[in-house]
Amino acid sequence: MKHRTLTVGLVQHTCGEDRDANLAATIAGVREAARQGARLVLLQELHTGPYFCQHEETDYFDRAETLPGPSTDLLGAVAREHKVVIVASLFERRAPGLYHNTAVVLERDGTIAGKYRKMHIPDDPGYYEKFYFTPGDLGFEPIDTSAGRLGVLVCWDQWFPEAARLMALAGADLLLYPTAIGWNPPDDAAEKARQREAWITIQRAHAVANGLPVLACNRVGYEPDPSGHTEGIQFWGHSFVAGPQGELLAAVGEQAAVLVTEVDLARSEAVRRIWPYLRDRRIDAYQALTLRYRDPR
Repeated sequence: MKHRTLTVGLVQHTCGEDRDANLAATIAGVREAARQGARLVLLQELHTGPYFCQHEETDYFDRAETLPGPSTDLLGAVAREHKVVIVASLFERRAPGLYHNTAVVLERDGTIAGKYRKMHIPDDPGYYEKFYFTPGDLGFEPIDTSAGRLGVLVCWDQWFPEAARLMALAGADLLLYPTAIGWNPPDDAAEKARQREAWITIQRAHAVANGLPVLACNRVGYEPDPSGHTEGIQFWGHSFVAGPQGELLAAVGEQAAVLVTEVDLARSEAVRRIWPYLRDRRIDAYQALTLRYRDPR
């Protein structure tokens, strides 16, 4: 079987209140990834600003923008200049009082190839996203690009095998997860390690279960809680790329970094021939998966 290689890039960086500085860091990362040969570049979740969901504040809705809008115009120009596909995570203002956490895919000519609205919305201490984001209504539909058919999901989606499976069943070539996840600073080292390893493991498992490469791009750095009610979040970085058997192809640590590596898309076919999970699924027996929970009878 012939190789079908794709060079991919991930841009991991800190974010602060200065939107222009954040975008400058993003664009510098895209340019560096393109210089190293990347044809597809994944950005971290909500990369134009700090992770504002640590508390509930109505003024933060002013951070949202229309799609298309200023960020897609700017990043589209970068995509066109460097002939790369960019996956950008943005705070979408759809209508007054209606907002989404949306990943936009920019084609190498700068046009918008498609978008995905985050489906699973968390509501946990420090991650009050249900206050800000309406659950997505575009379903789990891959986006066709010159770099392949992209199964784009966002952060909390990465913990749900159903989301990855549905993207795979719709013909995705890769699974991509822009992310903002970190530690509660008071947690001890053992707990922090467990959380980070769980995050890596679940996504590598999606690669294995679906025979697809996975790209996960997280932010990095400490961001305080503006309300002062918590001790903020230490985003742990550790962005990585895994192959269709879950093998780590490339990874970085807890520092700002541009990660570039090559993915062989043809390996998905080879892996699925020896691990034919899609063939052996018992779709006639999975009706209970649509239940919230199976209460004891």
